[in-house]
This record gives sequence, C-alpha cells and structure tokens, in this order.
Amino acid sequence: MVTMREIARAAGVSQAAVSYAYNRPAKLSETQRRHILDTAARLGYAGPNVLGAGLRAGKVGAIGVMVMDSLEYAFTDPSTRALLEGIAQSRKFDDHALTLVPLPRSPVAADDGLPDQAALQGIVDGMIVHCLPDDHRSLRTLQSRGLPMVVVDAPLLPGVPRVCVQDRLAAQDQMRHLLDLGHRKTGVLAERLSPDGRRGLAGPGRRAESTERVVRERVAGYLDVAAGPVSVMEAGGFDRAAGTAAAHELLDTAPLTAIAATSDTMAIAALEAARARGLRVPDDLSVIGFDDAPDAERWSLTTMRQPMREKGRIVAEMLHDLLNGRTPAETVELPVDLVVRETTAPPAG
Repeated sequence: MVTMREIARAAGVSQAAVSYAYNRPAKLSETQRRHILDTAARLGYAGPNVLGAGLRAGKVGAIGVMVMDSLEYAFTDPSTRALLEGIAQSRKFDDHALTLVPLPRSPVAADDGLPDQAALQGIVDGMIVHCLPDDHRSLRTLQSRGLPMVVVDAPLLPGVPRVCVQDRLAAQDQMRHLLDLGHRKTGVLAERLSPDGRRGLAGPGRRAESTERVVRERVAGYLDVAAGPVSVMEAGGFDRAAGTAAAHELLDTAPLTAIAATSDTMAIAALEAARARGLRVPDDLSVIGFDDAPDAERWSLTTMRQPMREKGRIVAEMLHDLLNGRTPAETVELPVDLVVRETTAPPAG
C-alpha cells in the first residue's frame, strides 16, 4: 500500500505537505496541491483513512437520532419525518452519517440489561433525543457517558438544551376553539400516556402516572379549559390503526359532538372512525388535531400547527454548537398557530 512518505519522496515535498494537501489545503498553493494530488493518483494512493483520522481525533463522524418507537415509525410518522427533514436541511451535518436509534422497549427501573443499541456503544459523536419518556433507562446511559445531547420536546433534563413548543397552552387553544364553536360534549383521543401497551379510558390515576411529557401536557391543557367532564381515550400507540380502534371506543362511551386529538395521526384516525359509522364531519362530529403534518391538509383537518422542520433545523444547530465547543441556548420555544379548515364547525342544532 502506498504511504504518504512515498508520495512525498516522489513529489519532492515534505510528508507534512502531503498531509496538508488532503486535510489543510489552505496551507498550500493550488499549484503545489495539484502537483501532490496528481503524484498520489499516479502512484495509486486513494487518500487518507478518514475513519482512522476521526478516531484519533476522538470523533467518528456520525450523529444519532433517538426515537421512542420502531424504526418504521421514524419513516411513517409525518411529524418525525418532518423533523428529520429539518435536521438535514440545516446542512450542519452534511459530512456526517445519521444513525437512527429506535427504542421500542419499555423503560425499566433497574440499571442492568441496558439496551444493546449501537448508538449507545460509542459510535456517534452526539445524540438528538426525540420524545423519550421521562424515565427511560437509555437517558442514564447517555448522560453517564457524557455524550453531547440535545432534546426535541421531551424529556426535560436539567442542563440539556431543548427545543419545544408550549404543549399545554397550545392544547388549551385547541379546546377553546371547540368551545367557541359551542361544543360541550367533547372527548379526547391520545396516543399513549406511558409506553406500557395499555389502552382504553384514562382516568385521573393513569394521567397522573404518565411518563410521556408531550401527551401528558396536551391532555392537561384540554382538561384545564373543558366545559364539564371529558373522556380521555388512550390508543396505546402512535399509528393510525391504534388510533382508529381507540376512536371507536371513545365514540361508544357517550354521544359526542367533537374530538380533540393529541396529534394529526390520531385526528385522522377519528375521521376514519366517523366515516365508518356514517357520521358526517363536521355536521355530526368536529375533529381537531395537532402538528399540521402533511396529511392534515389532504384531509382538510383543523389543527394546531407546530414548526417541525424548524425544530429539526434548530436542534441540529444546537448539537453542532455543542460538538464545536460552543454553548447553545438552554431552551428554545417555538410558536404554534391554529389552522382552521373543514373538520370543525358548530354542533348541529
């Protein structure tokens, strides 16, 4: 294998000059650099070992994005896809690999048996954590290893930079929109309050023990301003199939004129359940979602818009700052907006 020393000898330059040609080109004139590269190509030299150089510098050239569900969820959930697009559009990590780290397993209290995830074994330089439960064991692993880390939405970790929206206040605005239209028989459709597979009606005890900060805050916001008792139905998952089954259960609990959903996926699931029952939206049932994911406009869904791509861009900038010795803002809160479309209207009669 051709070495830098052999190239230096053949080109009549120092070995340092050969290294500069690949790693610090500004140190050489363009003519000298081109002469070195041409000599290297003639000798069959493919260039320095980037991985080896990165390891010597304590870097591996990869960042991780940790999501609390299956790998399929990262690609099929509209909001998560928008977040990943924002990370890519930041252009901060064009020269890095992106490692997706799904964590579908439930958190445990014990420290033994930590998940054997590659990204927790030192093959990423930093981690973006997206919506993990408050007590997930992987967080202890990340923090104990001192890995640079930033959070999107949840959990809330002291000293760890985070980008988020004010979920509780936004949820209050969701419910106020229904109240202003005259709805008083309203139900809530939520993905999950804890990653334990439980589904069904979620009473005060279940809500109090919730470890999913985002859903917990949104449900609390609905109940803060709701007029009268509100049934909260937990789907036990993030996908539309789980949401549709839960929406049917919610509609079976009592006559409702409106449903507030903690995500657009859950809201669209409610629309599908209403269609299956022959209910007209919004004449018989109003539905409002959260996120304004791409599917929301296709369904003419009234929703709370949050800037997921902007979240991705900002969190990428935060992690880039950390990896380059700069201190980002501890918390960045982004605004939300009510987008009124065709799935909400005053109740009939």
